[in-house]
Amino acid sequence: MQIGEISDRSDISVRMLRYYEAKGLLRPHRTESGYRDYSPDDLEEARRIRQLANAGLTVEAMHDLLPCIISPEPTFHPCDRLRARLEAEIAKLDRKISDMERSRAQIAAYLEGLPCEGRRDSAILSSETA
Repeated sequence: MQIGEISDRSDISVRMLRYYEAKGLLRPHRTESGYRDYSPDDLEEARRIRQLANAGLTVEAMHDLLPCIISPEPTFHPCDRLRARLEAEIAKLDRKISDMERSRAQIAAYLEGLPCEGRRDSAILSSETA
């Protein structure tokens, strides 16, 4: 199948499919005229890439994780670096969450310092305690 069809079937833009190919995540066969020719296996790999991207994983993480996926859910085979990579990704997410919580607290403090003027500021600020 050509790139437009795999784009439609995987819900990945043509631009991103080319990017993933350039990064070595996808390796479609090339026809004699140079066109990409994606196989059903390439489609499944693209769908796995989409799942990992939706989870917020980087291309570098995908390089480590893709060889370990053994089913579409995805289910992982315990590859050597799998646990360490997933733990590192969780630690990175925890740092981002912490940074966002600090940013939110600072912005809420700015908002709290403004005159109220009958606005719904209290609803915004109260969500911070929820």
